[in-house]
Amino acid sequence: MTDDRAALIVVDAANVVGSRPNGWWRDRAGAARRLLAQLSTWEHGSDGQTDVVVVLEGAAKAAVGERAEPSFEDVRVVRAEGSGDDAIVEVVAKAADEDGDRPITVVTADRGLRDRVAALGAHTVGPRWLLDRIEH
Repeated sequence: MTDDRAALIVVDAANVVGSRPNGWWRDRAGAARRLLAQLSTWEHGSDGQTDVVVVLEGAAKAAVGERAEPSFEDVRVVRAEGSGDDAIVEVVAKAADEDGDRPITVVTADRGLRDRVAALGAHTVGPRWLLDRIEH
C-alpha cells in the first residue's frame, strides 16, 4: 500500500542561512532570496510528494516583499509576525492537527525549537541535511 500523504518540510530560514559564515548578515533579505531560489529548484523527492514551507523573520522577510501569501515557485513562505520559532511551531501544529500521520520534518539546529516541534510529532534535522541536498 502506498502513502498518498505529502510529506512536509518546514525550514527555519534564519537558522539555515546563519549556519554558513558567508556574509549573510550584510544582506539578510538577499541571503533569504538565495535560499528560496535554491529550494525552488530542488527536487523534493522523486515522488513529488513533499511540500516545503520556509519561515522568514525579521529583515529576511523583505525577500518576498509585502505580499500577503508569498510563494516562491513550489515553496510556500510564511512571514513570521513575531518570533520565527513560534511561527514554525504554528505551522507544525496546524499540519499535525490536519493530519496526525503526515510526515513532518523541521530543518533547524535550534535545540529549543527541536524540542517544541518534537512534542508535536515532527522529526528534526540540522541545516547541513538540507544544504547537502540543495547546494549544487
